[in-house]
Amino acid sequence: MNNKERMELAKWASNFAIKKGATETAVSISRSRAVNIEVREQKLETIRESTDNGLSLQIYRENKFSAHSTNNLNKRQLETFISEAVEATQYLSPDPDRALPDPSLYPTDTSTDLGLVDPGHGDVTPEYRVKTAMETEQLLRQSDMEILSTAAYFSDTTAEGVRVHSNGFEGDWGSTFFSMSASLSVMDAGARPSGSFFAGQRFLNKLPKSDEIAQYALEDTMKQLGQQKIASGRYTMILDNRIAGSLLWRLFQPMSARNIQQKNSFLDGMLGKSIGSGQLTIIDDPLIKGGMASRHFDNEGIASRRRVLIENGVLNTYLIDNYYGRKLGMTPNGGSTSNIIMGYGNRNQKQILDSQQKAIFVTAFNGGNANSTTGDFSFGISGQLIENGKVVKALNEMNISGNFKNLWNQLVETGNDPYPYSSLQSPTLVFSGVDFSGI
Repeated sequence: MNNKERMELAKWASNFAIKKGATETAVSISRSRAVNIEVREQKLETIRESTDNGLSLQIYRENKFSAHSTNNLNKRQLETFISEAVEATQYLSPDPDRALPDPSLYPTDTSTDLGLVDPGHGDVTPEYRVKTAMETEQLLRQSDMEILSTAAYFSDTTAEGVRVHSNGFEGDWGSTFFSMSASLSVMDAGARPSGSFFAGQRFLNKLPKSDEIAQYALEDTMKQLGQQKIASGRYTMILDNRIAGSLLWRLFQPMSARNIQQKNSFLDGMLGKSIGSGQLTIIDDPLIKGGMASRHFDNEGIASRRRVLIENGVLNTYLIDNYYGRKLGMTPNGGSTSNIIMGYGNRNQKQILDSQQKAIFVTAFNGGNANSTTGDFSFGISGQLIENGKVVKALNEMNISGNFKNLWNQLVETGNDPYPYSSLQSPTLVFSGVDFSGI
């Protein structure tokens, strides 16, 4: 079934639900296929192929709402499925804010090619997938470190689908995604540090080669040799661009309209106010060609637009979905993020590290928690102690703690090195006066 056929089926399903008593409907039909290869010690550990094909149905009936899904796309079976879904919805409690988005929020033109489909995806053979993973894993094993285990992975996914709303929205999409990763663990004076590297891209030819993936994973592991704790105290914290996004996700949670409406956000009441230093600028851009999270519309059919979420530390907008936007009396702008880019500085990571008199370079978060209501956080970290621009110790079993309301005001520099293999393209981030606990 292609997207044209899916669109016809989705329209039929929507009309049938209305005929059975639904006030409004939203129908999505999609298909995805994923292939995953895992190699360990030059043996094919896993080869898995999976295909998901299904229909999702949202029923609005006199301000009552229900959501349903099925993998059976036979029309006769769908008639029964839809009839039962509409019937069941009438027994739910009404909610006046349950309705489809206003049609004015839908995109008027989705013809622009966002470059999300690699035309060569169909030419990727099983042999190529296995060979690539084998080569990557073999390169890991050439290290002089005392290796305990190695693994390499290759995966690719293709997806396509359509969405139809009974109040006028129709949209379709298609995408491809490729990823490679490598990991290894080694023996180091009784400890067993491990390192890894992951990269994902829409197009196969934009992925790093096997030797680059292996080298990145080896370097990540070598940074952890000889790990120890150092004295607790306040240090300049430099976040590796690979992991800086982890902190940004913690900022987006309290920006959601859901958390604002339910009073579970430390950013409640902060629109138009400063929540960070002047170095903090965050842009959500869903229209980047080839972007990892690019899209013409979100999962509610709302048109995608570039948004400056935070500018020079000032919070410009919340992430407002349709339902909670209605509850808050705010115009929906999309309740989730897409491609995240930041205001970038003038120096790369090496230049930043070389200039530090004393700092902790954080390369991994090891568990922890954050409270979106208060902003309090505590995370385990590993990394390196930097003195006079040089690495002097590898660190582990340390923690950082504080409150995000303070931390983002302690941001003093952003690098010019956004991480290219994620939808969250964070650069290296530098924070002053962060509390570390060690010994």
